[in-house]
Amino acid sequence: MPEVQDVLEQYGEGYRQSHRLSMAQHKAMNSILNCRTTRLGGHMDHCPECGYQRPSYNSCRNRHCPKCQTLTKERWIDGQKGNLLNVGYFHVVFTVPQELNLWIYRNQQACYNLLFRCVAETIQELSADKKYLGAATGHAAVLHTWGQNLCFHPHIHCIVPGGGLSKLGKWLPSRKKFFIPVKVLSRKFQGKFLALLKQQFPSIEPSLLNECYHKEWVVYCKPPFKDVACVVEYLGRYTHRVAISNNRILKLEAGQVSFKWRDYRDGSRWKVMTLRAEEFIRRFLMHVLPTGFMKIRHYGFLSSRGKQKKLHICKVQTGTSLKKEKSSPLRPSSKRSSAESPLNAQTAAFAVCFEPDSHHPQPAKLQSLFKSAPRAGWLCCTHSTIERKELIGLLPKTALFRCLKHYALRSEMNAFPIAARNPTAVSCYGIIQTWATQFLLCRSFLRPCSDNSLLIRRS
Repeated sequence: MPEVQDVLEQYGEGYRQSHRLSMAQHKAMNSILNCRTTRLGGHMDHCPECGYQRPSYNSCRNRHCPKCQTLTKERWIDGQKGNLLNVGYFHVVFTVPQELNLWIYRNQQACYNLLFRCVAETIQELSADKKYLGAATGHAAVLHTWGQNLCFHPHIHCIVPGGGLSKLGKWLPSRKKFFIPVKVLSRKFQGKFLALLKQQFPSIEPSLLNECYHKEWVVYCKPPFKDVACVVEYLGRYTHRVAISNNRILKLEAGQVSFKWRDYRDGSRWKVMTLRAEEFIRRFLMHVLPTGFMKIRHYGFLSSRGKQKKLHICKVQTGTSLKKEKSSPLRPSSKRSSAESPLNAQTAAFAVCFEPDSHHPQPAKLQSLFKSAPRAGWLCCTHSTIERKELIGLLPKTALFRCLKHYALRSEMNAFPIAARNPTAVSCYGIIQTWATQFLLCRSFLRPCSDNSLLIRRS
């Protein structure tokens, strides 16, 4: 089956020469072309039983690549499971009329941010109204810019829980149907977006605004989900989706690309559309977002500011489990385990490697600290100047502070003190290696001085 990568390989270079692209579009094209090829390197998969070997090439991890979203999507969903409440959820879609598409595409960054702002203010203001809910709710919003036929169609998907917190901190559940009428949402969103659009872009044509004011804006709300598990599955369908997946492309021949699409105006029937390769690339690149743009955002008690306290209150009052889920194998751990490193983050915060001899004896107080600290065995260090790799001992945090208090660590070149709270202040290679809250001082850089202080020798 042909893929987006095949289309770009055959016709992408010609499209670049005849069209002016943004840096984000150039980067997306290059990433998709290099994805899972020898240009990004890879490794060999080896079967220990039969000896069969197969090369596995690295992926580009670009968010617009059809091949690289599955693992990212699963990791994101795994991280969002802890934010779900034991209540019903609604799926709400906010769209803008097609008359605004050209203006939005010309000003993508500003207009996309405006879309998010208007959607969030519409939901928050109406939910706070006692006529509908009388509570502050939260929601997750995802931006999509495409339709099934790859045309430019910006809209925002929202997952909204059925309820919110009152001003007194009490959970108020919503009705079984969505607590805000769809027409009220549509009118509120329409007025906000057009007013802020005119304020932000005074040069916009008044005739365009008048035409949009007289149109009915489509705001769609689906029935609530059955349970929380359905919400997680549904989130995965929208969060990390790209404009078109490879399994929808049917044929690539004679400069024509055929793909299947669902026509929602005709009873959601599947149809086949055939486009010239140049037109297919143009439609695909229209949906490359500006660099650094956040297309998934959280608001209300799901935002970063309100999640720490308010989400906990919501969980308690809705009967949601407060147990922290075990880390998933899909999400790599940021800390080393005790099996991977001899330094345990819970029991020790500092380790010193020192080479005592007749010319450079250990200071008495350091030696006493070493004797009282548990012995951790041997540590493999990659620095070429270190031959012996004996780890003398682990110092607990209290001993670390006493050590730095009595024996100030100073640099020969700059003579600046190293604070215990910021040991990464020294930038010399090999002096300090950070492992979570643990720090290793290589013995070849430590030398005691006559004034009972330790000097760090630069390599």
